[in-house]
Amino acid sequence: MALTLPRPHRDDWRIAVGGLLGGVLLWVLGIRPRTPSDGLVLWDASWAPLVPLAVTAACEPLRRTAPRAGLMIGTAALILDTVTCGSIVTVVLYTDLVYAAVLYGTPASARRIPWITGMLTVVGGVLPAALWRDPQGLLIGVGIGVVAFAPAATGWVVRNHRDAAEAARLRAEQIALLAEMDRAQAVTAERTRMARELHDVIANHLSAIAIHSTAALSLGDPETSKGALGVIRENSVAGLAEMRRLIGILRDNDGDLEPAATPTLDGLGGLVGGARANGLDVTLDAGHDAVPAPVELAAYRIVQESLTNALKHAAKGRVHIGLQQRSGTLDVRVTSPYRSGDAARAPGSGAGLTGMRERATLLGGTFAAGPDGGVWTVHATFPLTEGEPA
Repeated sequence: MALTLPRPHRDDWRIAVGGLLGGVLLWVLGIRPRTPSDGLVLWDASWAPLVPLAVTAACEPLRRTAPRAGLMIGTAALILDTVTCGSIVTVVLYTDLVYAAVLYGTPASARRIPWITGMLTVVGGVLPAALWRDPQGLLIGVGIGVVAFAPAATGWVVRNHRDAAEAARLRAEQIALLAEMDRAQAVTAERTRMARELHDVIANHLSAIAIHSTAALSLGDPETSKGALGVIRENSVAGLAEMRRLIGILRDNDGDLEPAATPTLDGLGGLVGGARANGLDVTLDAGHDAVPAPVELAAYRIVQESLTNALKHAAKGRVHIGLQQRSGTLDVRVTSPYRSGDAARAPGSGAGLTGMRERATLLGGTFAAGPDGGVWTVHATFPLTEGEPA
């Protein structure tokens, strides 16, 4: 496969054409740095300076696409220019080739060219002065420094500034990308948290409504239907209040997305009372001291969801809630009667178990749920000290 070089930049073409026309104009006007009578002029044909001028100008389109090749050809042209009457434009174009080789070349070229031109500047000044025993020999080094080392050093400085600006731009892009990722993760986490809140809070009331409405429709006893309708009304009002509270949280712009009145373990009594009103036989055994607020909320929600699941799925019998604090952990266990094959009294999506597991995992705890003989057990543990897994 043939190697194709990128097309030269249009500005490089302009430099080449402008330099060539300027050099030809100076040649027509007879402006030359040397005359045929000088001892260094070995090729004294009047048109001789145009050859290195044309070669150097032809190297300009390579200053970005192939800077090292352009510099090597330009160096050969400059050496040829020194044995003719010369052209100032050839020297100026060569300095641009040196500058471009450092600025656009490889990192290795950018390091070596300033070092090589600096050494040539020193040697070109010290060696002639020592051989000729004439301080004017130092002017040769000055000339090399102006033509080669100065543009190389300038290119090195500009390249360093360009690389630093590019690195800063990349860092800014990375920071912006990380910020966007953090924002997306925060939004996802908040949506997940609100989904858990909606499920744990509203599902409890809606499950009770579904079960008691079924009872009210299927039973012909007016008193039983009246009692079921009363339970339905209570759960409807409570569910509506909770929904309004959650909507208020979503509309809150002060950054505080936590509920104004976060449920606590002290409210388990009221939760048990509501479960009993819905027809569950519930006992509560709570032995704990003050626990961190996140753990308290998670434990409350797990108990609440467990009671909801018991209302929908448990067989007839006693539901037991146990909370025990020991060895820096809070142990939450809810057991309910279980009989395989029983149909659920209200539909479920399985999101409740997922939400309970998420709550425990987020706080570094553990969670397990499943049948054990004739009992369905929900068991969660929470560390009470930050950073210590349960």
